[in-house]
Amino acid sequence: MSNYFDSRDFVKLAGNHVQSGKKMPGATLPTFPEQFLWGVATAAYQIEGSPDADGKGKSIWDTYAHIPGKMKNGDTGDVAIDHYRRYKEDVAIMKEMGVNAYRFSISWPRIFPNGVGKPNQKGVDFYSRLVDELLKAGIEPFGTLYHWDLPQALQDKGGWQSRDTAQAFADYASLIAEQLGDRVKHFFTLNELQNFVDMGHRGTEIKVQGKDVRIELAPGLQLSTAQVNQVSHHAVLAHGLAVQSMRAIRPDLLLGPADVLFTGVPIIDTPANVRAAEIATKKYNERFLDVMLTGKYSDSYLQAAGQDAPKFTEADLKAIGSPLDFVGVNIYIPKSYVEASEDAKGFREVPTSLTHPKMGSPWHSFSPEVLYWGPRLMNSLWKPKAIYITENGCAAGDVLTTEGRVLDTDRVMYMRAVMLNLHRAISEAVPVKGNFVWSAFDNLEWTGGFGTRFGLVHVDFKTQKRTPKLSAAWFKEASQRNGIV
Repeated sequence: MSNYFDSRDFVKLAGNHVQSGKKMPGATLPTFPEQFLWGVATAAYQIEGSPDADGKGKSIWDTYAHIPGKMKNGDTGDVAIDHYRRYKEDVAIMKEMGVNAYRFSISWPRIFPNGVGKPNQKGVDFYSRLVDELLKAGIEPFGTLYHWDLPQALQDKGGWQSRDTAQAFADYASLIAEQLGDRVKHFFTLNELQNFVDMGHRGTEIKVQGKDVRIELAPGLQLSTAQVNQVSHHAVLAHGLAVQSMRAIRPDLLLGPADVLFTGVPIIDTPANVRAAEIATKKYNERFLDVMLTGKYSDSYLQAAGQDAPKFTEADLKAIGSPLDFVGVNIYIPKSYVEASEDAKGFREVPTSLTHPKMGSPWHSFSPEVLYWGPRLMNSLWKPKAIYITENGCAAGDVLTTEGRVLDTDRVMYMRAVMLNLHRAISEAVPVKGNFVWSAFDNLEWTGGFGTRFGLVHVDFKTQKRTPKLSAAWFKEASQRNGIV
């Protein structure tokens, strides 16, 4: 197989004054712990394509993306970046890029076309081939069991509104443990529970440049608060049952969620403001991370929910609070900047200035300090054994130059800034073991379609040609040095 680019190209991209693997005279570059993982991440629906191949069943995204008006420009994941057929090429590119860990998601309906029942061996075989290819390339596979593509057959029976879906997920998880757990040792259960629950079942309003913008995800339902709270309970229950079922099959597996961490960042680093940020961060995550990490719903959540609180049993809570080996968190921006307050909440949110710097997505403020405060506050609040940053990255206005390069200087600036902040957390003994950049490749960014590019590798969606960006050069240099460049 020919190289897609060689390491000398990276040196040219990064600047001719840089010599790979060597420090500039007098430079002191922050380095990471020896076993730190330089990873990248993707999700099945966003990259695989081949929605009907080899017995795959339909997912809620296969349905939702074809509803007129739901997707920008009418884009769908029918082809995406054709990873299902091009996975060997993609693994080779990641290897050249210096990736040593890859977080991919497994499509539940590719394994169980109907969500339950007889597994589809051809679907299992695809992921088995992918894992073998990764291991051959020296890349550690990290599997995500659920990245939002619920089998449509289960949605037709109530989806996450049904408690049966949680048990079906546990059964699916146990099969994956059996089939892939001999080679994949790290599994994330569900991705961004709060986002797929809220945005998928009632929509969410967010502030974008001072205006309220509604965001919706599949299946695009409009449920009551009580119904959404029950959906959230079924999601965390699915996580807990999956942990139990996988450990029953392979006790040696390392397991945890990959949730979004909604972080309160102290606007000024004072003891009072840091305490306010802790209070805010715990409150922002009480329906999901907090119950998974403590095994109980907080009194404040249940009291605030009142009659809308979810129905649950003590056995549910025991499963949900199953001990974890690590916690994966997706961190892009703060939920809010906060300061100390003497009111009942214990914190006050500070509005973000309209002129606050932004990255390529209008919602994405340039707030790299969240990669310090997020892990630090998670560690002080819940003390997990280990933390992985399962997603962090940014969109950029990537275009090919006449020489066929993508000079995404803004993404390089962003990555350097967030990794400096992450390094600060690690230097203060926060147990962060690795970082997974979103995303390895340009892909279908959900309802944003193909126009929003997050990848380190540019993809021409018509020809499927892959072109590494300047940020890929930065990533390789940083990974080789295990430090910030």
